[in-house]
Amino acid sequence: MNGTILLKQSEIKGLINMKEVIESVETGFTAYARREVHMPAKEYLFFPEGDLRIMPCYIRGREEAAVKCVNVHPKNPIEHKLPTVMAIIEVIDPETGFPLALLDGTWITDMRTGAAAGVATKYLAHPNSDTLGIIGAGRQACTQLMALNEVMDIKKAKVFCRTCSIRSNFAKTATENYGFEVEAVDTPKEAVENVDVVVTTTPSRKPLIDADWISPGTHINAMGADAPGKQELDTLLLHKSKIVIDSWDQASHSGEINVPISQRVLKRKDIYAKLGDVIIGKVSGREGEEITIFDSTGLAVQDAVTAWHVYRRAIEKGSGQVFNFLE
Repeated sequence: MNGTILLKQSEIKGLINMKEVIESVETGFTAYARREVHMPAKEYLFFPEGDLRIMPCYIRGREEAAVKCVNVHPKNPIEHKLPTVMAIIEVIDPETGFPLALLDGTWITDMRTGAAAGVATKYLAHPNSDTLGIIGAGRQACTQLMALNEVMDIKKAKVFCRTCSIRSNFAKTATENYGFEVEAVDTPKEAVENVDVVVTTTPSRKPLIDADWISPGTHINAMGADAPGKQELDTLLLHKSKIVIDSWDQASHSGEINVPISQRVLKRKDIYAKLGDVIIGKVSGREGEEITIFDSTGLAVQDAVTAWHVYRRAIEKGSGQVFNFLE
């Protein structure tokens, strides 16, 4: 290799689709469960208006390594006309440390986060699930719907977010894109009552979903909490549910369980399993009419396997620009 492949977002979008990302992410969770992954918990730099996360990963056997730097700045869309989340991923050759590729990681982050919920839903929801409730109507809600549509035969979806125009536009666009009804509703309660699967995608620091609103047998993908202090689900709901996490180190620090863990009202023994352990059959998934919750914080292995898939496809297609940093 004489240089590093540079790939921008528009090029990456043409190289892989959501079905492939779901397959890659499931592979990543499997490798993690089999202890084939060296992956320190993500590190945070906290700024006055946001934060930056550094996420390294090496997968033994597959010989894939990558590092992602990703920010979360909530005021960006309004004040700076920038996305809330932006990322760069470096694809690394473990043998030499050479930077094989430098990728826009913004779209990959959105897609692999959606894919994680797709994988969790595949293993934890009722197989015949066909109704969906969505809390939040931003970019992540879009890729959540994209992923869940790959693993569910969705007949009806409901969406809530605080801004009426945003949820209405989301519902209209999604109905046109997917061919099933997506209804904009006025309260989070309406969105989550009497549905098979729920997904939450907000940055809330105050629980939005009450335990009494969720029916037995529901599966919940809690995707929004990704930093200390964030929480979307009522603590009582966590207590009455089977909780599956991606990583204890990350979930206890910054996932949906972080607040009740810090308050000592939820303990490690209350966590059922890691998703990877369900995938490899170390523990069972759904066993009946229990409420299941997947607490997703986003693992570097998800980024690594997806970025390497993009890199290999770019080599096949001759995509991107080659740049030699060592000149």
